[in-house]
Amino acid sequence: MSKVETGAETATDQATERTTDEAELREYWRRNVRLIGALFAVWFAVSFLAGILLAEPLFDVSFGQVPLSFWFAQQGSIIVFVVLIFVYAWRMNALDREFGVED
Repeated sequence: MSKVETGAETATDQATERTTDEAELREYWRRNVRLIGALFAVWFAVSFLAGILLAEPLFDVSFGQVPLSFWFAQQGSIIVFVVLIFVYAWRMNALDREFGVED
């Protein structure tokens, strides 16, 4: 009876499988953190830069009947934040499927 038929594994096979699993987990986590960083950069640009640091230059530009800086600070950052939540969920579902860890 072969090793496969009995279900027995050697210590080397187990160590190789563990190393592969750890490498895949590290890659999964690296890509997750990279996605979070990119989405955080978008959030930062919209909420902090457009809403606070660029408030004066954007004040002269109107969005509807309000200054664009006010719109970014009050509405734009909230809308972008909700969109970022959906983008994160969508991308993580794809990443989960790619690594075989989907629910």
